[in-house]
Amino acid sequence: MNHQYHPLGFTGSRLAQGYWRLAEWGMSDQELVRFIEQGIEAGITTVDHADIYGDYLCETLFGKALALKPSLRDKLQVITKCGIMLPSKQRPEITSHRYDQSTGHIIQSVDHSLSNLQVESIEMLLLHRPSPLMDPDHIAEAFEHLYTVGKVKHFGVSNFSAQQFDLLQSRLDMPLLVNQVELSPLELKRFKDGTLEHAQQHAVTPMAWSPFAGGDLFKLEGINPTLHQAMSVVAEAHQASLDQIALAWLLRHPSGIVPVLGSGQIERVQSAQKALSITLTDDEWFAIWVASQGHPVP
Repeated sequence: MNHQYHPLGFTGSRLAQGYWRLAEWGMSDQELVRFIEQGIEAGITTVDHADIYGDYLCETLFGKALALKPSLRDKLQVITKCGIMLPSKQRPEITSHRYDQSTGHIIQSVDHSLSNLQVESIEMLLLHRPSPLMDPDHIAEAFEHLYTVGKVKHFGVSNFSAQQFDLLQSRLDMPLLVNQVELSPLELKRFKDGTLEHAQQHAVTPMAWSPFAGGDLFKLEGINPTLHQAMSVVAEAHQASLDQIALAWLLRHPSGIVPVLGSGQIERVQSAQKALSITLTDDEWFAIWVASQGHPVP
């Protein structure tokens, strides 16, 4: 099958805006429209969703805003995820917290997402987590269908190891373009387990969820004083904030990491964008690496 895909990872903005906390932001539809517009003005056009975010409500809130200003749609790259079953008042048929990566569920989940987001197609679908019952042939059947009918343009995964990624890729004609994993100066596991080397080898874009370690970055003094000191020295040298340095540290990696921001405060989003103009030296990058590890490089 001759799929026309972008050969070098996913084409989107260097930072992505995550909407997993959208239901907590307390924005009116019109305020959300303005937030999306200001994000686009700041150069952040990739938006990250999942079916389960906000107890299955975030996609719907976002869709209402898009419906108010349909011209925003073509300026965005919309990502959503599926595969986690979460018991909820919104989904009374789900009786236990588990995974479902069956052909039928993936297709049905995308149909729900398109309806909730009020869009005809999405740029990227990710499998939210690897399942111990993952059947790559069933997933491939769903992906082929969704691509053929024009509902999903590209596909990827989230929280997959290199081996899990390769298993799924072996059944697909189209390349998986994204692996979204947890990465931050406090979370080094994926830097060490081959995930990022694998991404570079296969032209996969790594996206970083929780680039500020779920807010722990802002409590660093109590969690890891050594890392706090190292990052503070680098921040002072660049006249930057700790969160800008955390992003610049991720952006410096040769795999092309795309951090996913989680704030609903536009000032924080605009501040984050300034990290793109900060280039850390090797000395600065390794100072943060060593401080996070707690020991020198071998």
